[in-house]
Amino acid sequence: MADEMDKKLTFEEAYKQLTELVKKMESGELPLADSVTAYEQGIKLKAYCEQLLKEAELKIETLKISA
Repeated sequence: MADEMDKKLTFEEAYKQLTELVKKMESGELPLADSVTAYEQGIKLKAYCEQLLKEAELKIETLKISA
């Protein structure tokens, strides 16, 4: 997962992966060890998505100020 984020996932790609992880975890079909791994990946994806959103917000604020 970290390798994929190093390849600069788009927000949409990261969000899709996060959504898929949540669905798998909510299904209750994952063994405990896999659920823990999925949770760890989900935390990383969530942080990555938040980072991308903050960067986008900063760009928008900069554009507003420049306008």
